[in-house]
Amino acid sequence: QVQLVESGGGLVQAGGSLRLSCAASGRTFGAMGWFRQAPGKEREFVAGISWNGGSTNYAHSVKGRFTISRDNAKNTVYLQMNSLKPEDTAVYYCARRNALGWGTSVDEYGYWGQGTQVTVAS
Repeated sequence: QVQLVESGGGLVQAGGSLRLSCAASGRTFGAMGWFRQAPGKEREFVAGISWNGGSTNYAHSVKGRFTISRDNAKNTVYLQMNSLKPEDTAVYYCARRNALGWGTSVDEYGYWGQGTQVTVAS
């Protein structure tokens, strides 16, 4: 079984930064992703990273501002978020995929964390 626990969310002013962490336990081998869900909207892909960190992908809306990384020795995935905007406000979820490469669809990920709230004030 896989367990994912996110941390690092909070309230930040526009233009600020946050770093989210996702600690994994259990069978942790596989690609990882970050998704987010704002009130009244569907969950959307934010960033993905392959099993060894060699390949990453980002949603157009966060490219150049967010960076996904992983430390397999610590079983942890990170999302560094810079130049935050009010439209980045959402619950952020990390997810694990039973594959080596990242995916962009919610359906491609079988394990999810409980989410962490990110609120960006204007």
